Parts: sequence; C-alpha cells; structure tokens
Amino acid sequence: MSGLSFVPAPLAQLPWRIIMLVLAIGCFGLIVMYSAAGGSVRPWALPQGIRFFVLIAGAVALSRVREPIWSGGAFPAYALLLVLLVFVELLGSIRGGGQRWLDFGLIRLQPSELMKPCIVLAVAKFYDVLPPNETRRFAAIWPATVLIGIPVLLVMHQPDLGTALMICAGGVTVMFLAGVPLRLFIGGALALAAAVPLAVNFVLHDYQRKRIMTFLNPENDPLGTGYHISQSKIAIGSGGIFGKGFLNGTQSHLDYLPEGQTDFAFATMAEEWGLMGGCLLILAYFLIIGWGINVALRAQTRFARLAAAGIASTLFFYVSINLAMVMGLAPVVGVPLPLISFGGSSQMTMLLCFGILMSLDRQNSQAVRW
Repeated sequence: MSGLSFVPAPLAQLPWRIIMLVLAIGCFGLIVMYSAAGGSVRPWALPQGIRFFVLIAGAVALSRVREPIWSGGAFPAYALLLVLLVFVELLGSIRGGGQRWLDFGLIRLQPSELMKPCIVLAVAKFYDVLPPNETRRFAAIWPATVLIGIPVLLVMHQPDLGTALMICAGGVTVMFLAGVPLRLFIGGALALAAAVPLAVNFVLHDYQRKRIMTFLNPENDPLGTGYHISQSKIAIGSGGIFGKGFLNGTQSHLDYLPEGQTDFAFATMAEEWGLMGGCLLILAYFLIIGWGINVALRAQTRFARLAAAGIASTLFFYVSINLAMVMGLAPVVGVPLPLISFGGSSQMTMLLCFGILMSLDRQNSQAVRW
C-alpha cells in the first residue's frame, strides 16, 4: 500500500508539481513587490499576497469543475462580459488615463482581463459545435471573427491596446488550431501590415502612437516618452549575471524605474537577481506552459483540446509580450508579468486559466482510467 494512500483521491489527483511551481512564482513575486517598496510589505506585497493565496485556493477548487460546465458556460460567460464591457464604457471608473474598471466598493473588476480566457473558451466552443468538415469554409470564419472583434473594439476604446491584443491573439490562436486555412492568416497578416500606417495615424490614441514611435527609436526622447524603456534596459543590464542582491537595486529604490511594481516588475527583479534569476523564472513559466500544451495533447474532446491549447497560448503571450516590452523588443502596451506584477485583475485571470487547465487535466486523467 502506498504511503500516501490516506490522501483523499481528489487531492491526490491534482498536479502537485505544477501547483508547487505556481506557488513558487507567486511567492517570488511577493519578494519582488517587497523589494520594489524598499523593504516593506505595503503598499504592494501584503495585498498581493492575500489575493494570491485566496485565488490559488480558488484555482484548486475550479479543478473540480467538469468540462461540460466550461463548455456549456462559454457563450453565457462571453455575453455577460460583453455587457460588463459596455457598462465600463458607461459607468467605469477612470485610472491612469483609461476607463477600464467597474467599482463595486470592496471589489474593483476589470472585465477586459476576464475576457482573455473567456474568448478562448467561446471560440473553442464555436468550433466544437461546428462539424470538422465545415472548418475551412467561410461560414466557419466570420462568426469567430465577430466573436473576437466585438470585445477587441470595446477594449480598444477604453483605451487598452495591450489587453485588446491579448484578446485577439488568444482567439486567433484557437481559430488556427481549429484548422482554419493558413492562407487566410497570411492574407490577414499582410492586410494588417498594410493597415498599420493608417491605424497609427488615425485610430490609435496619441499616447499609443508615442509608444510605437518610442519603440522604433527609444533614444530619440530619453527623458520623455523613451524614459521607461531606457531605465528598464539600464536596470536589466546592471544586474549582470547574478544581480546586485536582494534589496540592493538602485533603479527601483531611487525611483529611476517607473512602474517597477507593475509593467516593469521583471526589470526590478532582474536588477537584483540578475541573468540567473531571470532565466530560472522564464524556465518556470515555460514548464507551466509546456504542461498546458500536454493537457491539450491528451484531451479526449475537441473543445478540451482547443481550450487547453488556447489557454496555454494565452499564458505564453503574457510572458513573451511582457519580456519583449521591458527589453525594448516590443512597444510598451501594458501587459503585466504573470503572478509577479502587482494587480488583482491580472492575477485573477492567470489563476483562472490555471484552474481551467487543472480541470481539463483532471478530466483527461479520469478518461484514461476508464
């Protein structure tokens, strides 16, 4: 008899190695927040920690949800979030120049964050009910495009370019995985490239346009629009191989690095923990993403395969866009680093994604046993 036979079956079935990895990243994020505040649990580490442990417990609880509930609830959840996005336009609170939050008193909700996993579930549900032989027809493309396009336009209007791109990327990834012809993606990419100059001049807000210009030439205005990315590069580069040591960072502690607790949390971390710390963190992320892809490969249904792969891709986009952003390889679009950057909405989204993946993984395990 196994020495762990006394452990209840629902707990024994959980992917504990991955849970420990998520816990390690989340706790490391609290250390980064503690350092970003100059060695204090306030104002970031304490609320971040409380939310994290509550939400990780919620993610474990979500692992008990059965796949049919995710499948059946995809469209209703999508419709609810669309309504909330409209309410944001009408009643949303304004912070940092954007109207993105609904204030319910004790809770401040950012519906656009929840739309990131929801769009994956909704598009996966659409292709799940669609006969596979219809996937390459136009009737299989325009409804999914509408599903993705409506929330993207609403979020762009807030304005929140980074979240809009994430919603679009998650939905389009599911379309690609569902079997939509590659030539359509190539054509869409060419059309998008042709439309970029028009979008930059006539669609994007002034601050978004400045961010793109700064990305193309960050040294053009190092004390103005290029200040964030210049200081981020200095922080990352000054960390060297092993970093300056915990609480010894200068860029964040001397307030040279703006938003060192949110968008540029990786730069705050890299200055103190160096290249080795950054590489270990990235490795941890990619182990979780690899596990998510493995969940998709072992899935028994079309919905589960598309949902798991789409959510794993969403995690990948979060990590890769943030890292490219803080290193000057992409424009600053406001994508946080999962479980490291301060923020309740993004933290909730990440652990919701994790809970869905654990739920689908549990379904796979049960199917194998049967």
